[in-house]
Amino acid sequence: MLMRKVPGFVPASPWGLRLPQKFLFLLFLSGLVTLCFGALFLLPHSSRLKRLFLAPRTQQPGLEVVAEIAGHAPAREQEPPPNPAPAAPAPGEDDPSSRASPRRRKGGLRRTRPTGPREEATAARGNSIPASRPGDEGISFHFDFNAFRSRLRHPVLGMRADESQEPQSRVRAQREKVKEMMQFAWQSYKRYAMGKNELRPLTKDGYEGNMFGGLSGATVIDSLDTLYLMELKEEFQEAKAWVEESFHLNVSGEASLFEVNIRYIGGLLSAFYLTGEEVFRIKAIRLGEKLLPAFNTPTGIPKGVVSFKSGSWGWATAGSSSILAEFGSLHLEFLHLTELSGNQVFAEKAINVLVLFPLTDHVSVGGLGDSFYEYLIKSWLMSGKTDMEAKNMYYEALEAIETYLLNVSPGGLTYIAEWRGGILDHKMGHLACFSGGMIALGAEDAKEEKRAHYRELAAQITKTCHESYARSDTKLGPEAFWFNSGREAVATQLSESYYILRPEVVESYMYLWRQTHNPIYREWGWEVVLALEKYCRTEAGFSGIQDVYSSTPSHDNKQQSFFLAETLKYLYLLFSEDDLLSLEDWVFNTEAHPLPVNHSDSSGRAWGRH
Repeated sequence: MLMRKVPGFVPASPWGLRLPQKFLFLLFLSGLVTLCFGALFLLPHSSRLKRLFLAPRTQQPGLEVVAEIAGHAPAREQEPPPNPAPAAPAPGEDDPSSRASPRRRKGGLRRTRPTGPREEATAARGNSIPASRPGDEGISFHFDFNAFRSRLRHPVLGMRADESQEPQSRVRAQREKVKEMMQFAWQSYKRYAMGKNELRPLTKDGYEGNMFGGLSGATVIDSLDTLYLMELKEEFQEAKAWVEESFHLNVSGEASLFEVNIRYIGGLLSAFYLTGEEVFRIKAIRLGEKLLPAFNTPTGIPKGVVSFKSGSWGWATAGSSSILAEFGSLHLEFLHLTELSGNQVFAEKAINVLVLFPLTDHVSVGGLGDSFYEYLIKSWLMSGKTDMEAKNMYYEALEAIETYLLNVSPGGLTYIAEWRGGILDHKMGHLACFSGGMIALGAEDAKEEKRAHYRELAAQITKTCHESYARSDTKLGPEAFWFNSGREAVATQLSESYYILRPEVVESYMYLWRQTHNPIYREWGWEVVLALEKYCRTEAGFSGIQDVYSSTPSHDNKQQSFFLAETLKYLYLLFSEDDLLSLEDWVFNTEAHPLPVNHSDSSGRAWGRH
């Protein structure tokens, strides 16, 4: 199903060649470029020649410029301080240019013509984003932040009423409670683990782990947009100061490409788009450059683990396989790296992955593919609904999921089973509970005769995931739950009975609330808030629990960074107005970091189309 050629991701050939001829021609061309490039670098050192060959330039997607990656310089040991941040609204304030413009209605958006690098550089002279200083090599690209903000259809923080004049309401009190939980989680982290990747609340210290290749502060980066969104101004400034002063990229460990991308790249990108603070843009681009060697594989499909070791662009020995959910979940962030850097290589790498993987023999629609399908529908939405290839691939995938994995239990619960080695396991993982929100998000753009069906399917799956919570002693859901032997929506063994502060169920509540405004989703969300407070809150932060079926569960001593990035953010949005981070303007990456929808015609550069 997913193995078909995806014509839109490969530019039409100007020579009218057939597919085998194209491949032969590209093979010859890449060999020639490689030969020339190798000869060049056997010559005596010439910085002028290296600049000539290594400068970012516009290319056709699918044609990899070997020189640009092979000559990629190792990260500098000493990073110059970033440029002073432009005047940007503080948390709780919106950009003046955004307030001055009337709210745009869907379909009435002003369209702008595509701009080239020269035009953008000229226009940028009056922008609020200053040019990078010498030493910020490769990041001297100008992004017009004010123009971007003026194209949003809603203020970033919504049309907020003066709360001093607003009568106290239940939903406001619920929202404020979630805000207090975020503030407590952040302050506990700051007190006991600032700069570490995650807090261990029982032992009151920090945890680094080995997933991020030596990068620190995962909780800081993951928290930036949530702090801003909740108008926790002092806490946001603390997080920003840490990024400016202490977030260093001169690391040499082995990292998960997927996790670094969704947490660090996604967090920095969203922080920039929300605030306009230049430090976030520069850090995101520099970190993105450190990930590019991950694509130096025979197929162009990256493996799961990349080495940050200085001067080494090979792969770590661990993580030799590639997982669809991981290499297929780079698209959103890498397109925005191109948008903010002007360097087409980020978009090309992400698009090439989508071009290449359909050429293999088989791709499962089962486990380990979850966020890939999420990114297909979100790519369609983020493109301003112009990326027809992503849209078509998503609905084809959804049809296959319905055909092969969707089941209804004897008790009437709809669930998505797991496919493993030709055998269907009648269980559903907590991670799969994001699918209710995903299906709801894509229902509007389905064929007219399918829209009501998808809305109902989203509601039924979300109801099943709620049942996995409701049937536990703690009212929190297990890591996985089964449908067999007369037991439905419950874990059957202790190894699947834990809860690690995961967000997927409340994520679906948020999307279903925004689509239907059915009060049941806020009721279910409030049940989660109460359960978190009762069973996961400790003296020094929030912790996961080891058994949701015990009324006195043991804690796992870890406040996951995604608890601040996702779980609390989705709960806050659930109890907020729909124009707060409006879904007309924003899509959320799989770590809940908001990235803007492309509301302009300048997609030729930013979205991988030429």
